[in-house]
Amino acid sequence: MAFTKVQKSKAYFSRYQVKLRRRREGRTDYRQRKRLCTQDKNKYQSPKYRLVVRFTNRYVICQIAYSLIDGDRILAQATSAELPRYGLSVGLKNYAAAYCTGLLVARRLLQKIGLDDVYEGNTEVDAQIVSCEVGKKKYYVDEVDEDKRPFRALLDVGCRPTTTGCRIFGALKGAADGGLDIPHSEKRFPGYDRDSKEYDADTHRERIFGGHVGEYMEYLEEEDNAKFKEQFASYIENEIEADGLEELYEGVHENIREDPSPAPKKDFTPDKSFKCKAKLTHAERKARVQAKKDAKNAELADDDE
Repeated sequence: MAFTKVQKSKAYFSRYQVKLRRRREGRTDYRQRKRLCTQDKNKYQSPKYRLVVRFTNRYVICQIAYSLIDGDRILAQATSAELPRYGLSVGLKNYAAAYCTGLLVARRLLQKIGLDDVYEGNTEVDAQIVSCEVGKKKYYVDEVDEDKRPFRALLDVGCRPTTTGCRIFGALKGAADGGLDIPHSEKRFPGYDRDSKEYDADTHRERIFGGHVGEYMEYLEEEDNAKFKEQFASYIENEIEADGLEELYEGVHENIREDPSPAPKKDFTPDKSFKCKAKLTHAERKARVQAKKDAKNAELADDDE
């Protein structure tokens, strides 16, 4: 019998402490969250705002949040499920939709705090990095107003890997073009080459306007028309062609800037006609069982005859 060394002793288990619940579930990176939320003491409890970007199976969710000791508070929120109001009803999770959602949450927040006229953002989408320096501080906006500084937020990616060209950075670029001051660089945008250390803004602009989707639509239509009709059924139903995608997204951007306010809430009236059935009493349950037994016995008796 081989000798086996005990790796985890009784002392190990007596001192073992389980991880936090959201860490066990793989939902929160607490090392990242601490650095995003912790504020300097000389800032007198002014919160650090975060641009929270999350992806579900169907939609993009963007929020402007800050943390308090009893939980987070949300200043503004936008989802790609709202984009049909602005003229986009298909492809609500791709890079272009992430850009539109980031733009929507930025314009909605600035409208809420009264900075939408001061900081209009980048109205001409050219995918370039916009920044300026005032004193010794760098701001990621065109120009800083003398009276009101831009609204600064930090990107919160959660547990998603931050690979080059990730859709998270589409939402970041949309929020930055919407007028928010978000520290970033071009190193994770589509079009950046790590080897040559050069950034091709035209490649990024093509992604923002859904050029990659249009190219795949044309390729699939030529190579496998049956698969094209299956995969792009919603595009065909809404009469959206590959050539018209850029014009479509330009119209969506304009509509978002015209009215970024959330849709009015609909009054909810519950259906009161439905009523749960009353529970049977003990005597009624016993009588029900006995009736089933009698019916089965009668059926067996008929079969014997």
